[in-house]
Formats: sequence, structure tokens, C-alpha cells
Amino acid sequence: MKFRSAGWLTALVLAGLMAYGCITLMNMKTKVAEAAKTEAQLQSQIEAIQEQNASLRYAIENQDDPDTVEDIARDKLGLVMPDERIFYDAGE
Repeated sequence: MKFRSAGWLTALVLAGLMAYGCITLMNMKTKVAEAAKTEAQLQSQIEAIQEQNASLRYAIENQDDPDTVEDIARDKLGLVMPDERIFYDAGE
């Protein structure tokens, strides 16, 4: 009789450990999926910032270039050349 009760007890303990392992594995899988999603979001932020840095680096390196100065004057400051007219499309 002791041999059979030990077998049932062992089977019960093993079943409990297997259930715990399965639950832990599912939780870990969920955490890995969330971490991958966060990684993808952070990677896209990194790429956007790197593009912005490249643009700023170009602006710094070419700050004395007349075309760059003209682009900045037009885009950021809203300046125009003498005798130049700008028409805005009010329909959009």
C-alpha cells in the first residue's frame, strides 16, 4: 500500500510542477512578445532621431553655403527675394 500511495503522491507533485511550468512558460512568452513590441517602437524612434541628427549635421556643415542659407531664410524665416511674389492656394 505505501508503494501505491507514494506513486500517486509523486504523480500529483509532478502534475503540479508541470502545470506551474506551463503557466510560467506562457507568462514568459507574453513578456517576450511585449518586449519585442517595445523594442520595435524604440528602434523606430532611434531611426527618426538619427535622421534628424543627420539633417542637423548637414545644416551645420553647410551653414555657409548660399543655397542652404537661402533655404533657411525661405522655410524658417519666411523671407523672399526682392521683387519676388509668393501666392498661397487658399483652396486647400
